[in-house]
Order: sequence, then C-alpha cells, then structure tokens
Amino acid sequence: MLAEAVATVVTARVSEEVETTTGRGAISRICRGALLCGAIVVGAACASGTATPMPSGPGGSSPLATIAAPATATPVTATPVGSCACLGPFPSGTVVAWGDDSSGQATVPAGLSGVVAVAAGDEFSLALKSDGTVVGWGANDVGETTLPAGATGISAVSAGSAFSLALKQDGTVIGWGDNTDGQATVPAGLKGVVQISAGGSHGLALKSDGTVVAWGSDANGEIDVPAGLKNVLYVSAGYDFSLAEKSDGTVVAWGDKTVTDQPSGVTKVPAGLADVAKISAGYYHNLALKLDGTVVAWGTNDSGQTAVPSGLARVTAVAAGGNFSLALKSDGTVVSWGGNESGQTTLPSGLAGVLAIDAGGSHALAVVGQP
Repeated sequence: MLAEAVATVVTARVSEEVETTTGRGAISRICRGALLCGAIVVGAACASGTATPMPSGPGGSSPLATIAAPATATPVTATPVGSCACLGPFPSGTVVAWGDDSSGQATVPAGLSGVVAVAAGDEFSLALKSDGTVVGWGANDVGETTLPAGATGISAVSAGSAFSLALKQDGTVIGWGDNTDGQATVPAGLKGVVQISAGGSHGLALKSDGTVVAWGSDANGEIDVPAGLKNVLYVSAGYDFSLAEKSDGTVVAWGDKTVTDQPSGVTKVPAGLADVAKISAGYYHNLALKLDGTVVAWGTNDSGQTAVPSGLARVTAVAAGGNFSLALKSDGTVVSWGGNESGQTTLPSGLAGVLAIDAGGSHALAVVGQP
C-alpha cells in the first residue's frame, strides 16, 4: 500500500530492486524502491561503489551484488534484474499496473516511459523518471498526486496511505498529500537522508549515519523509534508500525500497539530471523527477503498474505501490500499471493522483464524494461 524508496547507506525499496548486506558492512542490492504496505518498493537510487558477486542463491544464480556503503545518497539508475546493480544505466522503462482501479490508480498515463521506480499508495500511484521528475495518478482527494513546486532532482519516492514522500539528490525530503497527522510535514532541518518510507499516516527517514527519524501519527507508537537504534541499513513503514533492518541482518519492529480481538503480530519478528537482505511492511503483514533469495513472512494471514508459496526462491525484491504480497525473481518474473478480491494477485498475461515492483492497497505496479 505504501511504498518506500531508495538511496543509501543503504538506499531502496522503492523500491527496487533489492538491497541487502553480506558480510554485513557492505550493502548488497538490486536497485529498487521501498514500499510500505507495499514493496518496500521502490527506489530509484543506487549506491555507487564496486560491485562484487554475492554467494550464489538457489540454482546457482547470483541475483544480488555487494556494494560498499557510501556516505551520502547518489542518484543513479538500476540495471536489469539478474545482473549486478550499479554497473550501468537503468534502461528506459514503462509501467504495468493491475488490480483495483476504482480511483484510476491502475490506469497508467499514456506515453509514460523512462521510469526507474514506482510507488503504490492506497488508491494512487507514483512513478519516478530517470530525469528526476515524478508522475502521479489515481486518487487525489487530499493532493496525494498533486506534486509540489520544486519536486525535481528526486532520487526516490514512497507512497503512503494518502500522502507521499520524495528524497532529493541533496539528501533532503519533501512531502505532500494528506497532512492530518503531520505525516506530510517533514521535520525542519532534516538532511543527510539516504532512504525514506511512507506508512499509513507516518514517515520514516534513514540517515547516512545509520539512525532513523520518524514523524506523523503516533497513535500506536509507530514513530517511537527504539532508544539506541543504530547501524540501520533500511526502513519500511507499515500502516501503524515500523520496521528497520540492521547491518547484522536482523530486523527491529515497533508500533501497532492497538489492542484488538485478533492481534496482527506484525511487530513480533520471527525468532531467529537473520541474514535479511530487504524488508517490506504492508498493512498488517511483513515480508523479509533473505540473502539466499528466499522469503519469510509474518503478521496477519486472513487472506493468505503470509503464506509464502512453497519452493519460492531466487527472489530479488519483495513488496507487501494491503492483503497481498509480491516477489520479483531474478529472471524478471513476478510471483503473487494473498487476497485477490480486486485482481491484485492476478498477474497480467505475459508479464516479464520486470525491473521493479510495488504493492499498494489493492493494486500493484511493475517497471518493465524496454529493448
């Protein structure tokens, strides 16, 4: 549903299309964005550095690359899935969308191309182009697709429930859309940001020093960053909770304090979860992509959104949406599972050559490479 973004000491993801760590001091990734409630998906910035192959995943394929973490975000574009990231320009891309289109969120603007990342909100969509500009479509009741003046030089975007965040090449952040809880009002003086993520009504920013800044609604403790949290490589904002991936491959979660009849368990990280390469927070479930290309899920499973398909492997990116999940494989194909009441897990016929994904409330987005 929301999407998260990339740039880095880690950077994402959008989303992406994978960022990970190996040996942990370095960042491994295939440019992508984050997503909140959606692929961590989306990001369009890729860290600079020398890429070296990671240990082979299942089947002998090595979909990830290891990159030394930069001190600041560097705007770049990604390479095709299955090849090392940051070794060349991201090819021009078109966007494919499917699922709920009640607000036009799955109706991609005619002629849209040159896209390097996508971000799916609740009922709207964003696309980041290679020239650093952003295109939005779908619901616009609270200005979620009305870009503010100065929305240029963008390196990553993230779509929340009804608001958006964008990371600029200078490490600053801008926000627009619903601001009922201050979620679109970026903290004054915030700079040195390398990755962002927009949640239900809160925002997260990862700084180059590995610390996290949060703002917006705190109704459920979603912006109560744990004291002493550091060495963070990636963040992802869920509906009313937050996730952080640390340099040692572990995950920290906070928020979702509402007492319900059926607790989601979304902040209860599975015991022993380690070697995590990328995280994606959905409405009330999470996905973790491991360094070996497999996926771990937890949280609400009322629609099968955490029932990872048996044998799923060689994954390079994940995106958690409203009640569904997506995984991008190293061969450029997509796997989906979970709720399908709006067709969000019914993949378009012939979908292939995918470079990045993101999952929204009940719709999905993919960036497809052009010859």
